[in-house]
Amino acid sequence: MALEITDANFDELVLKSDKPVLVDFWAEWCGPCRMVGPVVEEIAKEYEGKAVVGKVNVDNNPGISMKFGIRNIPALLFFKNGEIVDKQIGAVPKSVLAGKLTAQL
Repeated sequence: MALEITDANFDELVLKSDKPVLVDFWAEWCGPCRMVGPVVEEIAKEYEGKAVVGKVNVDNNPGISMKFGIRNIPALLFFKNGEIVDKQIGAVPKSVLAGKLTAQL
């Protein structure tokens, strides 16, 4: 299951992770986010132990959202060694997200 990432635990779970990290920035009211949500959950299960997969509710965590300039959601950021290495804005097929995450392994 995807981790719930917040302003409080972001540094620990994402920036200090020794594995690649996929972070899904989303909100309850966002239709495309609801389409991507189940895909992110599937990826979280498939990459368990190999990568960290988490979700940030932008309404509840404005600090992280502002820090990374999130203006459009869903926004999926890929981190490696605490740095953004790739990103995807908008709903896309699972194969696109899985491919980007696999490239960081």
